[in-house]
Amino acid sequence: MKQLMLLFCLLLGSYTLNAQKGDTFGEKVKPSGAVEGQAFLKGIEGKDSMNVKLKATILEVCQKKGCWMNVDLGNGKTMMVRFKDYGFFVPKDANGRTAIMDGKAFREVITVDMLRHYAEDAGKSKEEIEKITADEERLSFEASGVLILK
Repeated sequence: MKQLMLLFCLLLGSYTLNAQKGDTFGEKVKPSGAVEGQAFLKGIEGKDSMNVKLKATILEVCQKKGCWMNVDLGNGKTMMVRFKDYGFFVPKDANGRTAIMDGKAFREVITVDMLRHYAEDAGKSKEEIEKITADEERLSFEASGVLILK
């Protein structure tokens, strides 16, 4: 019985370690201590910015270089993630994968020109890009490192 329990513990430990493996971009990020989207949104309420390690699902990646990504925070909320000093990129095919990002979240106003630039990078049609006519205030994130789980 003890051998069976030991085998079970070893298999469970191996599964847990493998579940946290992934590809790192930028500075190394450990998965421990990451908060999920809803907890993050509560934590940033009433603040202009905060340093945080965030876990979220990747919705969209820049299709030109992988130089930004949009992540799902839950309840229909999304956030754009850019990379510190433009120092690294993520794979363009990372949509749907879980990312753990370490960095700084902040509120900013995105101009029409930048919104159109991002839409172009995302491969949106000319018609969709032309519909962008107003600046947008939103939460953004500058990641010093990203771990994309396998």
